[in-house]
Amino acid sequence: MSNIKNTPPAKTIWAYAYQILPPQGAKRLHGIKTLLDQAHTEAQGGARKWTGRLVVEEQITHILIVSDSPEQNHEVNRRLEAKLQELNAGFSITVPVAVVDEGVVPQPS
Repeated sequence: MSNIKNTPPAKTIWAYAYQILPPQGAKRLHGIKTLLDQAHTEAQGGARKWTGRLVVEEQITHILIVSDSPEQNHEVNRRLEAKLQELNAGFSITVPVAVVDEGVVPQPS
């Protein structure tokens, strides 16, 4: 008799980034950080996965987004893009890349 456990398939999550040029300082992006934190809280309340993190570097500033959806036209994206436009910050968005949700660990058989 085998000890095969049925494990749910790993969930796909998606990662993409906003690339901001010229680079912006963390202080200037305080409003963006607040927006990202609010969006994360809203997603948790709706049982969704969505989080954003600022990565401030010398050459470029990134906003890394991890979500349960590859869609980039959610309300939070529109708010984020409007906030970036208010700052007169040029930006581009990378294509979403599928990654496995590390919170789901397959059980050994």
